Formats: sequence, C-alpha cells, structure tokens
Amino acid sequence: MTFAHPPTRPGRPHPPRERRGPLVPTVIVLAVLVVLLLIAANVWTEFLWFQQLGYVEVIRTEWGSRLVLFLLGFLVMGGVVFASLRFAYRSRPVYAPSTQEQANLDQYREAIEPLRRVVMIAAPAVLGLFAGGAASQQWATIQLWMNSVHVGKTDPQYGMDLSFYLFTLPGLRFIVSFLMAVVILAGIAGVATQYLYGGLRIGGAAHGARTTRAARIQVSVTGAALMLLIAANYWLDRYSVLTREGDKFEGASFTDVNAVIPAKGILAGVAVFVAILFIVTAVRGTWRLPAIGVGLMVVSAIAVGGVYPAIVQRFQVTPNQQDAEAEFIQRNIDATLDAFALDGVEVSEYDAEVTAEKGALRSDADTTASIRLLDPQIVSPSFKQLQQNKGYYSFADTLSVDRYTINDESRDTVIAVRELELSGINDAQRNWINDHTVYTHGFGVVAAYGNTTGARGAPAFWEGGIPSSGEMGEYEERIYFSPKSPDYSIVGSPDNQEWELDYPDDSAPGGQVNTSFPTDEVDAGPSIGTPLNQLLYAIKFGSEQIVFSDRVTDESQILYDRDPRTRVEKVAPYLTLDGRVYPAVVDGRVVWIVDGYTTSDQYPYAASRSLEDATTDSLTARSASIEALEPEKVNYIRNSVKATVDAYDGSVKLYAWDTEDPVLQAWNKVFPTSLSSVEDISSQLMSHIRYPEDLFKVQRNLLTRYHVQDATQFFSGGDFWANPNDPTLGDQQVAQPPYYLTLKMPDQDEATFSLMSTFIPAGTNQRNVLTGFLAVDAEAGTEAGKVAEGYGKLRLLELPRDSTVPGPGQVNNNFSADPTVSQQLNLLQQANSAVVRGNLLTLPVGGGLLYVQPVYVQSSSGTQFPLLQRVLVAFGDQIGFAPTLDEALDQVFGGDSGTNAGDVGTDPEAGVEQPVPEDGATEAPAPEPTATPEPTDAPTGDARAALDKALADASQAMKDGQAALAAGDFAAYGEAQKRLDTALSAAIAAEQQLDQG
Repeated sequence: MTFAHPPTRPGRPHPPRERRGPLVPTVIVLAVLVVLLLIAANVWTEFLWFQQLGYVEVIRTEWGSRLVLFLLGFLVMGGVVFASLRFAYRSRPVYAPSTQEQANLDQYREAIEPLRRVVMIAAPAVLGLFAGGAASQQWATIQLWMNSVHVGKTDPQYGMDLSFYLFTLPGLRFIVSFLMAVVILAGIAGVATQYLYGGLRIGGAAHGARTTRAARIQVSVTGAALMLLIAANYWLDRYSVLTREGDKFEGASFTDVNAVIPAKGILAGVAVFVAILFIVTAVRGTWRLPAIGVGLMVVSAIAVGGVYPAIVQRFQVTPNQQDAEAEFIQRNIDATLDAFALDGVEVSEYDAEVTAEKGALRSDADTTASIRLLDPQIVSPSFKQLQQNKGYYSFADTLSVDRYTINDESRDTVIAVRELELSGINDAQRNWINDHTVYTHGFGVVAAYGNTTGARGAPAFWEGGIPSSGEMGEYEERIYFSPKSPDYSIVGSPDNQEWELDYPDDSAPGGQVNTSFPTDEVDAGPSIGTPLNQLLYAIKFGSEQIVFSDRVTDESQILYDRDPRTRVEKVAPYLTLDGRVYPAVVDGRVVWIVDGYTTSDQYPYAASRSLEDATTDSLTARSASIEALEPEKVNYIRNSVKATVDAYDGSVKLYAWDTEDPVLQAWNKVFPTSLSSVEDISSQLMSHIRYPEDLFKVQRNLLTRYHVQDATQFFSGGDFWANPNDPTLGDQQVAQPPYYLTLKMPDQDEATFSLMSTFIPAGTNQRNVLTGFLAVDAEAGTEAGKVAEGYGKLRLLELPRDSTVPGPGQVNNNFSADPTVSQQLNLLQQANSAVVRGNLLTLPVGGGLLYVQPVYVQSSSGTQFPLLQRVLVAFGDQIGFAPTLDEALDQVFGGDSGTNAGDVGTDPEAGVEQPVPEDGATEAPAPEPTATPEPTDAPTGDARAALDKALADASQAMKDGQAALAAGDFAAYGEAQKRLDTALSAAIAAEQQLDQG
C-alpha cells in the first residue's frame, strides 16, 4: 500500500533555500588565524629565545611536562565526570513513579532536554580544563618525584630515607588530592543526574525503592572510591605530621607521636572499612551499613582524632612538658641545623673588652687597614655626579662590594656598572628609533677604594671614565644586558652601518662615537631578519615599527629579557634567586653573578621560615635594586648554583656549586645538560664569587634561636637572641643588614673577605647589648675549578651572658648624645647642608668590638651627593670623631691605636696621601687628641656675635663648596672646605664660651 503526498497548494511554491554567504566562515577563519598568530607570538618567540641561549632542553622539558599533565588532568577529570553523567543518564528508569516530586522534576527535564547533549559534553570539558590547568602547575613536583635520588639520611620517627619526604610524599599528596576532587565532582554530577531523571529519590519509599539498582551501584562505588582516597590521605598524614608547625618547635611532638599518628592510622583503617560497606551496599542493596559506617567514621574522627590527642596533651604532656618534649625538641634542633647548613658553625666564647687601651689594634693591622668607609647604599649619588657622564647613563641605587687585586694587593672595592637608562633622555629625543636602535647599551664599570677617600671626601676612584681607564686593564666595556636595560633593542646593521651610540666623545664628529653590534660574529639575541619573525615580535611588543622600519634588516638581532635575574629565572625555573645581582670584571668581560637556591618545605622536623620575612632588612626596604625573596616558607635551603650572565652577549652559565645537594641532583636528572661543573670556573671568576647575602640572612635569623642546642634550654627560651634593627633608620623597626668587609676573627691567622652580622637579646623590652657576632668566610678562593677550603665557614662569637658591650642601638645613642659629636653634627647640618650617617660596621678587634660609622654631608636641596666628611668610632664607651678613620681610632685608643687605617696620610684639606711607614704600623705614638679650647673671658655678647659670624661663614663655605664640586672645580672646592673647617672650629669655641658664660 502506498500513500501519495498531499498535493501542494496552487500559487504557493516552496520558498527558495537560502544560501549561506561567505562572511561568517571568513570571520571564523580570520578569528582562528588571529588566535594562532597571538599564540605563536608568545610561544615561538619564547622558543627562539631559549634556542639562542642554548637552553632549548629546559623549555622542552617544562612545556612537555606541563602539556602531559594538562592532558592527563583533562582526560581524568573530564572522562570520569562524563562517564558518571552518561552512566546516570543511560541507566535512568523508563517510568518514574508518579509523585509530586517527579512532577516538579519533569519541568526541569523538559527545560534541560534541548541542551542535554551540549551540557553532558561541555560540563566535563570545562571541569577538565580547570583540572588540567591545576595539574600542569605541579610539573615540578612530578618531575622531582620521577627523578628522585637517595639522600642517605633517615628521619628519626620512621627511619625512612629523606628522599621519601623531599620527593615522593609531595607527589603522592598531589595525586590523592587530585583524585579526591575528581571523585567528588563526578559523584555530584552522577547524583544530580540520577535525581533529575528519577533514579534517586529523596522522599519516602511509599511508591517503591528510593534508588534504582543502577543508581545504588553508582553511588556506592563513588562512595567506596572516596573512602579509599580518604584512607590514603589519613595514611599520608602520618608522615606529613613530621613537618607540621607547632607552638614552640616544628615537627611531631610527644602528642603527635603518641596520639595523633596512631589516630591517623586508626582513621585510615576505619575509612577502608567504610569503603567495604559501600561495596556491600552495591551488591546487597541496603544503605544501613554504609550509613552506620559513615557515622562511625565521624565519631572516630572526633573521638580518636580530636578528643584523645587533646586528653594526652592536657593531662600527660602539659604538666611535664619540658621533659616530655625534650626528645622531640632535640630532633627539631638537629634537623634544623642540618637543613640550613648550620651544623658546622664554629662557636667560640668571646669575653670582649670594653676599655680601649693604647696600641690595642697592633695585632689587627690587616683588619684595620681594610675597614670600609664607603657605604655602597649612600655613595651612589656621588658615583652618578662624578662618573655618570650623561643623563642616559645611571648606576644602581645600592652599589656592590667586591675585592680586586691592585698592585699585588687585595683591596675591598665599591663597584658599579654604568647602565643605560632611557628615562634620562629628554622627551624630545624619545622616539622608536632612538629608544630601540640608537640607545642600546651602557658603557663600562666604575670602581672606588672602599677604605679611603679622594679629595674632600669624594670616592677615590681607581677605575672610571669613558672609555674606561685605571687599574682594571682592558675589558669589553659595552653593557647590553643589565637590570636597567630597555625592554628590547634591535642591533646589527648591513655593511657595518654604525647607528648605535657607543659613548660620548667631544673630539668625535657630532660629539659621540657610534658602533654596530657584530651580529655576524656574536649571537646576543634571536634573529629578526625574516618577515615572519618580524611580524611575531611586532605582535609580542606591540610595535608595528619592527615590521616597517628600515633599521630591521637581515643582520638584525633582537635583545630582550635583559635583566640578569630574569634570564637566570627562565633558564633555571627550579631555582630561588638571591635578591642581589652583582657585577664583576672577569677574563676581560663584565659579568653579572647570581646566586641560586634550591629549597624545600618537606624536611622532617626542620624549622620553617618565610624567606621574605627572613631576608627583609633596611637595604631591601630602601633600595629598588635589592629585593627580598618571595614569601614562600621553606625548611631546607642550599646555595646550589652559581650563575653568570655576560653583560655583552647575554650568555648564561649555570655552575653546580653544591653537588651534594639532593634537590639539585634530582633537577640535574631533569635537565641533564644545563649545569656546568665547578671545575669549569676560571680563577678570575672564582675570585669574585662570594657567600650569598640572602642565605646568610636566613641562617642568622635561625641562629637567634638555634644557637641554643640543648633541648631543655631551648624549651625555656631564656637565651634567645634577635637581629638588631638598623639604627640609621631612627624609629623604623627594620633589621640591620649584614655587611661585606675584610676582617680577621679571633681564631684566624689572617684577615679574609667576610660577611658579618650581630645579635642582641630577644624580648619585648630589648636590652641593646651585644650577645653574639657572626661572620662567614665569603671568599671562594683564586684557584680555577677549586673552592677555597675555608669558604662558607660560619664562626659565631658568643659574649658572656652579663655582657656590657654596647649593641648597635646603644652605640648610635652614644654617638648622638656625645656633646662634641652632637655639636659638630649640628653645625654640619646648618643652612643648606644635610648630614647622612652611613652603615654602622662592627669588627672584633683589639680584644673587643669596634664600631665604625662614616658621616657624609650633602646639600639639602638641588644637586645632592654625599661626601665623606667625618668618621665616628666607638670601642666600649670611648668615642672618636674625626675627619679620618685613622685620627678617630687614635682618639679612641689613647692617641695611638697601634696601626694605620686605610685613610692614613690622607690630608683632610686636599685628599692627598702623605708618606707612611711601610710596615703598616705607626713608628711613634700619634699626637694626643687636640684638647678642648679653654674658654676665654670674652663677654657673652662678643661670643654670641662670634658664633653668628662663624655659622654664617660655615653656611657660605658649604654653598661655595657644593657649587664648586658641581662645576668640577676641585681647587675651589678645597679652598671652600678649608674655610668651612675654620668656621666650624670658631663656632665650637664660641658656643663653649657661651656655655661657660
């Protein structure tokens, strides 16, 4: 039988089928191309950057790890959620009981049905994307797990190798927590779908069972899986408790070991038992057993996991806490000393003298001669005014302290790189051509002696000028890579067309010498010679000029990510970098040296510290060029890598410094070709490697407590210390930074380049007296490929408990309260001048502790740069205050300190050196300090007039001196300073007459 189609109505033909125009597909294609281009502008250019540096392996490994984890996370989360939704939908009952509840759900089903297929695919996909992104962030955790190494040390509780805690446990915890999230979300999706389509009902069972067999199986299996994962989590908690933070110490306490750990095991067993009950429910169909099991688990968590440990703590530990916790406090002490490399600290008792005696420094001649007078944080403006040359050059706001061999003598040096800073160019000169193709690099380094000064307190430069001249010898002076470099520069030109500004030169045409980076000989950045690369970099930097400029040629290279710290961070993503990057001239090149740390927060029983809190001090608070570390908490740290960045070509080298570090060994398996050996370090580079500041800051922070190594004394806390606040900041409560200087500790045969810090008693009412002095041998040696034997040796001097040696705060107060000092400081601050007190150094010399503080004077407005005018010295309660350190030391030590300071022979009026004995010690006692002028019987009115005139003369002399120095007229500046000294002497005499009158 056939059925004919109904006839169409006459006069009403079928409407013509609309043809889709090309606009929509074209827009879609263009949108896809734009997205791909944007991705390529970041991905491909990043690949080119790593390829040019020779670290493609790093980005391949990191991106490959992230991609694999993303796909696994996406597939596991998306797949399990999709399977849960699909199973719940396919197993829905054909006929749901007719109830009011189902009638209400019918409305939702009808509303969702048109979008059901989209939702069942889109929801798992979205959750999968989030899960994949979260999983990809754990690439480092997984890589360390997969490449773990044997440590050879065991924890004191379970006797397991520490590799389990450092590498395996974090990976297991991630897997368990990730799977728990997957099961919970999949369970929610399955239960919601079953409820929506009638497989699961909340109401009573009057119309049949509350769940279908399929729904019961799905919910039961999900519940069993979740219980098993909870059991695994409880079991892993038994190990993680060894890294928990407590009130008095980190690690498992008596209560943890005897109550919490057993409770975690019991709860893990209960969770497994409940999981079995869920499986039974899936087979037998009753919910009573898992309900009882879940109730049992809740009761167990409260009673076993909460109440029982609280009872043990309250009635067994608290009444006997010192004895009960002693074993576990000792575990914490031992683990902390090992985790932070403090187990080799050499502790000595130091009964410091507080009375200065004549000739006391005779046995400390080397230390005294090396005392640093230049404060690297204060003298940067002086470097800028005297060595900057042009506005587009600049120096860091805090300079670096290093040591160089000059005339066969090792000298502490304050050194800075003359960096390019585009913000110093006039706005009228700022354009794309100048910013990115003309002004491309800085030029040279500037170095000054740390222990003496030049004319009128200016730094005594032994290397400077453009082109550079001095004692450094020949080296590549062009600085293409530095912290202040432009975001990108394009270098290289055809036929050696020189359009890059090399350096200013009045004798050259146009007042400057030009150059062109030799891209045919040196690779400093990715090639930008192809149209595709030009397009991608134009998108990356938002500069269409890269595509259209004639200055971008086949020979061009593009330099970017030029901050040394940034470059090391990218090629070594597993390192935490020191906050300071410092320059050195090595083998004819300027290189930036960067210290890298490997860290962990999984060392059993070790104390935990926030790196940000431990490394914040007055330098990081005031300086833009020095950063505190990131606010991550760690309980293990090693200075495992020394890195260098060439300032000319940007090449990065990573040296495996601490080869015994298990974390570094694991990362070396992840990136097997990125690290070089210490044996590859040249002798010159070795001579400039030093002990890193941030590691020392963390160690000194820990030693405020962990110098106490007896558990009983540690529990009482009565001998804890603190790092003193920087007294130069007044009321600001910021820690005093450690300082680099050459010194000899009491047990050393000769002075070495060191890093030092001090301690005072802890407590809310701090008594600012010294309790300890810490120094570390910071000099790595001068032999190629071999680290000096003493490098990294920590030496701690412990002062008697009843010490009366003034701390930095007391010394600062003594300086300010001294009548002579305060008078002269007040006079120096008259009119348009301001006094700046430099870093307060502490040195263990003369059988006691010597404080030295340089005093600078600068204009209070206009052109400001500090010049060293006086030096403050203290030993016990004796104070010296003189134009030179050598004179100030003699004042303190009865007219003869017994040796010479680095500025001995420096004429305060002219800044030239006078002949001194060759043996470094004075041949005869220096003249006694000038006696205070006896008051005259001049009338008070005459004294007042004399004081006013002297102050006016001093003010005018300061103005004349600043104007002369700004103009570079040192002769006029010297004459003005003579008038200033005469006026100050007259003012002091007049004020004393007024006091007597």
